[in-house]
Amino acid sequence: MFSDDALLAEIPRLRRYARGLTGDAARADDLVQDTLERALQKGRLWRPGNLRAWLLTMMHNVFVNQYRAAGAMDFRPPEDLPEIAVRPQQQDGIELRELERALQQLSPEQREVLLLVALEDMSYEDTARILGTPIGTVMSRLSRARERLRQVLAGQSAVPDYLKVVK
Repeated sequence: MFSDDALLAEIPRLRRYARGLTGDAARADDLVQDTLERALQKGRLWRPGNLRAWLLTMMHNVFVNQYRAAGAMDFRPPEDLPEIAVRPQQQDGIELRELERALQQLSPEQREVLLLVALEDMSYEDTARILGTPIGTVMSRLSRARERLRQVLAGQSAVPDYLKVVK
């Protein structure tokens, strides 16, 4: 079984990933708590290796289960996002809030891949293993997520070009 110290060391990463998935600090904390609870219950199943990947896989599964159980409930951020601790420059805080809102406009599948690869610095292989999808799916979701994020941050329409009516 893993040590308590090893588990505690992973909490900041779990919180960061959960916040990115849910877009809400309270829901993120609940997701982390649910994940840690399940990890402690299932600790005997853990095989020495990459604890972070095991915990992120577990978090992904908990998130998907909660998402499905809620009838694909809406995970859009609340109207008034809480202040995010940032450097003192006002522009930095505005940009972070815009990025957080833009992330929430991605599909949950795209957001998961983007957060695991870009934020958590996971390899495509580890990301595919965590999400239970082929590497090709990870790569295509990542590509679509990056493009969609660019569009949203550039203020472009939510409708992809291939769906727009050309006159």
